[in-house]
Amino acid sequence: MQRIPTRIQSALQQGRVIPAHPLALDADGGFDERRQRALTRYYAAAGVGGLAVAVHTTQFAIRSPRVGLFEPVLAIAADEMNRADARRREPLIRIGGICGRTDQAVREADLLVQLGYHAGLLSLAALADVDDPALIDHCEAVGGRIPLIGFYLQPSVGGRPLSYRFWRRFAEIPGVVAIKIAPFNRYQTLDVVRAVADAGRDDIALYTGNDDAIVSDLVTSFRFDANGATRERRIVGGLLGHWAVWAEPAVRLLADCHAATRAGDVPASLLQRGAQITDANAAFFDAANGFAGCIAGIQEVLRRQGLVASVRCLDPAETLSPGQAAEIDRVCRAYPHLADDEFVAANLEEWMRC
Repeated sequence: MQRIPTRIQSALQQGRVIPAHPLALDADGGFDERRQRALTRYYAAAGVGGLAVAVHTTQFAIRSPRVGLFEPVLAIAADEMNRADARRREPLIRIGGICGRTDQAVREADLLVQLGYHAGLLSLAALADVDDPALIDHCEAVGGRIPLIGFYLQPSVGGRPLSYRFWRRFAEIPGVVAIKIAPFNRYQTLDVVRAVADAGRDDIALYTGNDDAIVSDLVTSFRFDANGATRERRIVGGLLGHWAVWAEPAVRLLADCHAATRAGDVPASLLQRGAQITDANAAFFDAANGFAGCIAGIQEVLRRQGLVASVRCLDPAETLSPGQAAEIDRVCRAYPHLADDEFVAANLEEWMRC
């Protein structure tokens, strides 16, 4: 199995901002490579610590033979990360999404290794009909090819419920390096954190994918008592679709959360900012309509900044919901301090150069 480089593992465990990389399409729905590259350049310039490519925000349909964008999108992102790393003190953490049944997932893992990705974010959505032992067999098979990042995706956008027992067993897989916790559910979030704590795997980095609770996840100390022993774990970073937009302020946010936890004092102003971020996320992700417009909402914010040309998605049914654009208008007016419009405007021309 490919091993994760020491510097990458150290950065992953310290906690980094890792946006889920979107897909850039033109107004006709065709792939826009120029803006796809500009997006990666934007994230690198914003100071993020890594990128997750070919994940839910990138649109799972890139894997369709009819679309044929899975390998091209991964390769373009890898090429741009190579360029960025040549100018960075710390290399970007490279994460690729892995989907499907075991045969497909293993093939995708092998492609990620070939393209220089460090770890695979493993979606289990395609195995909704199998029990926990079969899920673990699947994870072990993929983990034999590439270091694994577990993924608890909320059921409303295609995930499946996963028990404490599953996560406790998953944490014993040697190749697991991190878990993205994104059930949008506090009970299920605790299941994952407690399972990893009970497994004694201090080397597994915990990342929030709960876009509705980013700050609270990042500033909370999770403590569990069992058999007279106390274990404490923290969620150290975020692998978030929300951080696909307004990425530069997200880097500052994570730094502020880390500073607060080091000081043992979380200021009320930081919690207030967290509530504002959740309000903005509700608009971007279309919470009012069961997240139907979550990908289109991200695209809309990027479109307004000029980073993508269109809100078009590969699935024609994925569009902005009625009233969603007005909600995005509202949160943009309400929270200009959360945005990075000026940063994007000052650098967009450079990022768009071929």
